[in-house]
Parts: sequence; structure tokens; C-alpha cells
Amino acid sequence: MKSRLKIAVTGAGGLLGAGLVRVLGTKHDVFGLTREHADIRNLTSIQSAIAQLCPNVVIHCAGIASPDVCETDPELAFAVNVEGTRNVLRAAQAAGASLAFISTDAVFDGRKKAPYAEDDPPNPLSVYGRTKLEGELIVLANAGNYVFRVCVLFGRDKIDFVSKGLRAAAQRENYVVASDQYGSATYIDDSALAMLHVIEKQAFGVYHVANSGECTREELARTAVEMAGLNPKAIVGCPLSDMKRPGPRVPYSVLSTKALAGIGAASLRSWQEALLEYVALVAPRFPSK
Repeated sequence: MKSRLKIAVTGAGGLLGAGLVRVLGTKHDVFGLTREHADIRNLTSIQSAIAQLCPNVVIHCAGIASPDVCETDPELAFAVNVEGTRNVLRAAQAAGASLAFISTDAVFDGRKKAPYAEDDPPNPLSVYGRTKLEGELIVLANAGNYVFRVCVLFGRDKIDFVSKGLRAAAQRENYVVASDQYGSATYIDDSALAMLHVIEKQAFGVYHVANSGECTREELARTAVEMAGLNPKAIVGCPLSDMKRPGPRVPYSVLSTKALAGIGAASLRSWQEALLEYVALVAPRFPSK
């Protein structure tokens, strides 16, 4: 598919949604939808918003991404992440559009200790992971759709995990992060182009989109601080078991991008290379005291 697409992005006020609107908007006609435009918990609301745009593709980023919020309010998590996804799917179908659902590494349990491929069986540990998996199943039960799983997102459009560390270091404060939680860092600019490659090929299915290599949250944050020329001692590693957060985290969720390779897409560059570009862009926002 090489013609110019009309793409609607739900959750455009969030980190990934904002990045997708910016990156994909350089190549196609992209329309961002926020909560001000439509409430995904209301079928009529989201159906009306999408019908007005007549998109070819809806990329569904909207949802509750906080494991702690989901764990403490499972009813809200279900209403937004499951029923909201069902509503967005119905709205996309009514408009004749395919749906690309943004999912998460949290659908896995971390017991594998080797990179998770797209066809590995999910077994979520948290309410967040379970609701995202239910969303996946709703989308995949209908032909002609996509699921994109991401992990540890960082991007220039909003405050994120990495920029919080940069800000703390610049202000000479400590930033406590997990020292034993392994994952695949995902630079939004890179993941957006990978998703677009899949969508343009209409290669429906499940894909992992993350930069190459693996790292702990502590390693990711400390490397960014070092790249920015700030004091790496500001990054304080802490075992997951000591952080006592309401929502369980996956201890190991490194993602294999086997499915991307299967359609001839190049692997995303290393997380270190992507992080270097990102830090050069955002570090000036956090001048050292």
C-alpha cells in the first residue's frame, strides 16, 4: 500500500500517540484524537469521531497504561482497556478502517529468561497486562487488524521514564528505578516507522516493535544521564521486590522482533544508538543547576 493514507490516532495526547501523530504525519494524513474529541468508553462518541474522519487505519493508543492505577481500580481498567478497545474496533469497522492496537510486554510473565517472540503464550501477572491481553484478543478475533507490542517507551513529545531521570539528575535529585527489571527500550520515532512499514504492507498480525538489545531500567536511565553529561549517581537502583508498587511488574520482558524480520523489515537500531539521538534532543530542556 503506497498511496497516501488517512490515519486516526486515539490517545494523541499521550506519549506514544503524540509521537505517532508527529512522525507519521510527515508521510500520511494523520488525525489525532484525544479525550476532548471522544470518550472511548462511549461507543456513540468514538464512532461519531472516527466516522467524521473516514480513515483507512485507526491506531489505538488510548488506554490506562499505569500498572498501579489498573491494579487499584480494575473496574476502570476494564472499562477503558477492554470495553474501550471493543468500542474503537466497532467504530473502525463501521468506518471501513483496519485497527492497529497498541499493546505491551506486560502480557508476558517474565519466566522465559530469553527474548519473547510474538507467538509465545501470554501469561500476564497484573490487571494491566490482563486487560491489554483481552484487548488483543478482541482485535485479533476480527480479520484485517494489527497488534503492536511495545516496551519502556521514550520519546521527545512528553515527559517519560528517561526524561524524568534527566530532570532529576539536572536538579541534583535522586531517581529510584528498578535494578533487576529487564526489557527492550523503545524509541518512539523508530517504533512509529516500523509500525508504518507493517501498515503500508497490510501485513496483518502481531508484532513486537522495540529497539535492539536489552537493558534494565537502571541501565537505561543511567546511560541517558551519562550521555547528557550529568551525574550518574543520581540514578539509584532498587530491586523490584523493594519498590512495593501496587501493580506487579514483569521482571524480564525483552522482546524479539521476529515477526518484523518475517515481512522483510530491518531490525530497529540498538537502544544505545536511539538513546543518543534522543538525549541530544531533550537534554537541553534540563539544564544542570
